Amino acid sequence: MKNSLPRYTRPFLQPLAMILICAVFVLLILITGLMDMRRVDRSLTDFMETRGLDIAEKIEKETQINYTTIIQMLRGEHVSDAIIPFTEETFHTQESLINALVGHLRRIDQNWGSAGQASKGEGQDAAEEKLWLLAILNDRGKVIHATRPLDAGLLARVSTVIKGKQDIMIDLFGRPSERQDRPRLVALRRAGGNGTIIGAFDDEGIRYWGLRVAVQRAIEETVSMQGILYVAVTDESGGILGSLGDLPESKLEKDSLLQDLLDSKISSASRKSTLKGRNLLEVFSPVYLETTRIGFARVGLESDRADMILQRNRELLYISMALVMLIGLFSLWFLYMNQNRHLARIEEMRKQLEQFERLSALGQLAAGVAHEIRNPLNAISLASQRLQREFLPEKGKEEEFQQLAGVIRDEIRRLNEIIEDFLSFFRSRRLEFRDYSVRDVLFKLVSLIEEEAKTKGVSIKLQSIDSVNPVPMDVDKLQQAFLNIIKNAMESIPGEGAISIAVEPSGSDWISIKFTDTGSGLTPEEIERIFNPEYTTKEKGLGLGLPIAHEIVRGHGGRILVQSTPGSGTTFDVRLPAGEKSA
Repeated sequence: MKNSLPRYTRPFLQPLAMILICAVFVLLILITGLMDMRRVDRSLTDFMETRGLDIAEKIEKETQINYTTIIQMLRGEHVSDAIIPFTEETFHTQESLINALVGHLRRIDQNWGSAGQASKGEGQDAAEEKLWLLAILNDRGKVIHATRPLDAGLLARVSTVIKGKQDIMIDLFGRPSERQDRPRLVALRRAGGNGTIIGAFDDEGIRYWGLRVAVQRAIEETVSMQGILYVAVTDESGGILGSLGDLPESKLEKDSLLQDLLDSKISSASRKSTLKGRNLLEVFSPVYLETTRIGFARVGLESDRADMILQRNRELLYISMALVMLIGLFSLWFLYMNQNRHLARIEEMRKQLEQFERLSALGQLAAGVAHEIRNPLNAISLASQRLQREFLPEKGKEEEFQQLAGVIRDEIRRLNEIIEDFLSFFRSRRLEFRDYSVRDVLFKLVSLIEEEAKTKGVSIKLQSIDSVNPVPMDVDKLQQAFLNIIKNAMESIPGEGAISIAVEPSGSDWISIKFTDTGSGLTPEEIERIFNPEYTTKEKGLGLGLPIAHEIVRGHGGRILVQSTPGSGTTFDVRLPAGEKSA
């Protein structure tokens, strides 16, 4: 017989598609996550850059106010459209200017050599700090260092300091017309009282120092250092006009970003950097005084919190990717196992269908062969009986003749039983149902087989036969199934033994008929195969008794459960539905 069912010898290919789908999902999540991180990074950077520009703008506005105040106090006139009234705040600004100039002269005094020589680069320092004159005198009033000649008028103005009558003298304020070209002076006693240091400033120098003080006060008044590492305002040559915090070194000629700002190629800029192992964002913005650019504001914003947010987003992205990959792998595993399970079932069904087709063909063959063989067997049987009855041999051979005739008769009977097994298996699927009592079927069956069982030393006992309602059944077929089970039990008992039969309800929908023997028992492997028509342990016969019983019980909508232990007997539990059986 040719089998038309396809054979599945390898797993489905769908897992490959699932792998591709999961890979696409992971890639999309990765791209989306990276884009989201870039967007968050850009948003945080924009927020910090806006904060830095706001700080620069506030410094610029406050510098304008402070510078106007300083110049108004120095010159005694206003220098812009706004007139700054003299208040306590303006005097604080004046005090800041004086302290800045005095502090600068103190630093020069500290840098002066102990041997009475100017330190290296002192002239450069004086020029850089816009000093019109720097002079150092000993305790007798003799000039030991001066960046330009001192006239008698200037020495007369600071004579009280030179003579030690006072420690400091400030001559900075007043209108230019009132000063009669006199330079603005700051004179103070040197450290230890052993001389005098004099600093003179022209209009350019005093404006420079006024600008520095204005910028420094603006930074101190407007900047809160929370989240800010440093703030600085530098002039266009790179000099510091004012600063707050630990400012990193930066050379103007080597900084392309500052050069672009200096050349007005960009209006503002920012960049990420590090300072002593800490991440920061530097924001650069030009600072204007009126319409003149005086330098650039440089704000260093701490970016640890922003980096922490980005790191958290990055971790969430990795976790999401890991979860998607785990879900994908689990889905692949589940799909693979599920498909393999279905493939195994399909293969099992294919084998069962092939087996059923073989059995069907075998049943049809059995029907044909039985019809053709039974008639010759009947003729042979009748002929052997007639020979045994009418044609006795000569004396002395009667016993041998009877024995040979008996052998012929027994073998014919065995052949007839084999044919009946074939025909029973073929006919077992055609069932005709009617309501009948299981108890009556069992009583009739025991009465028929009891004598045969006794000859083999086996007793059959009906135990706890409960009163149950009639069950829809094909009486002859179900009786044949029970008979096959009892015969199988008798054959499993090697010597004397017993078979007990019990009937009881199993729930509200089932009836249980249990056949328990004291035979040799079955192994788990044998239990799996006893209902297979191709499996038998008999040396003679086809071993179709239990498969026929199984088919009949299945035809009744029931099932057979087997419990057995090798050496301890076997129990066949036949479960039949108690409800109405449809055709």
